[in-house]
Amino acid sequence: MTEPFKPGRIAVYALLLVLGALAGAAGALVQGAWSGGGLVLALLGAAGLFYGGARATGTKGGAVAAGAGWLVTVLLLTASRPEGDFVFAAGLGSYVYLLGGMALAVMCATLAVPSQPARPVGRLGK
Repeated sequence: MTEPFKPGRIAVYALLLVLGALAGAAGALVQGAWSGGGLVLALLGAAGLFYGGARATGTKGGAVAAGAGWLVTVLLLTASRPEGDFVFAAGLGSYVYLLGGMALAVMCATLAVPSQPARPVGRLGK
C-alpha cells in the first residue's frame, strides 16, 4: 500500500462490503430456483460484483471487501435455526453455490488489476 486510506476510499470499501452481503443473501435465495438457472444467475452476479469491485477501486481490496461481505452472509445463512428453518437445502446446487462463490472471490481477488500508465508531462517527442 502506497497511499494512505482516505475517507472516500473507506466508504467505497464499506459499500462493497454491504453489496457483497446483499449479493450473498440474494444469491442464497435464488440459487435453488429455475432448475439450475438460479444457480448460474447467483454465481454470475457474485462474480460480477467481485470483479467490478476490483476494477472500481483499482486494487485487489475491492474484490476482497465484496467477497468478505458475501462470505460472512452466506456462512451465517448456512446455519439452521432452532425452529428447523434453513435457507440452503442439502443438495448439489447449494454446495456448488458455496464453493463456487468462494472460488470466484479468490480468483477475482488474485487477478492482476491493470494499472493505468503514468501520463506524460509534456508532448511526445519533446
